[in-house]
Amino acid sequence: MPFYANGNSYGFRQFQNALTRAVFDAIHSGYNHFITGMSRGMDLWAAQEVIAYRKAYPSLTLEAAIPFEGQDALWSEEDRALYASVRGQCDSVVILSPSHTPNVMYMRNRYMVDRSSMLIAAYDGAAGGTRYTVEYAKSRGLVIVNLFETDYYDYTIL
Repeated sequence: MPFYANGNSYGFRQFQNALTRAVFDAIHSGYNHFITGMSRGMDLWAAQEVIAYRKAYPSLTLEAAIPFEGQDALWSEEDRALYASVRGQCDSVVILSPSHTPNVMYMRNRYMVDRSSMLIAAYDGAAGGTRYTVEYAKSRGLVIVNLFETDYYDYTIL
């Protein structure tokens, strides 16, 4: 995401507002169990939204689908602190592999999709893990909320 390096940018604030609204809309559509892949960026930001909504909706549950133990080992201190905070507030934690393997991120993504009926994503069309996850979710019939395709705000400014 072009604004990832600047969390105070206008684009990031718009994105955060869209993410907040998407989680709120999911809750009001009856979703109460959320799964986070615990990656930097979208995964942790979405988890923070679910955690924040627990004050008003205490029945919400949050599951961490961690691809491998030590996923955060090479991250910045700030990112590791956020990871630890979110992990500590999850209702359940699943670790899919004891160590990194070439396909562990795809395993994690399939795990999440296979246990979901909705996907909230920030997919800009680029190749990679998000594309794979969105396409897999489509093949499984999930409701897909792509923050880059919603009318929550105008992404053309990014």
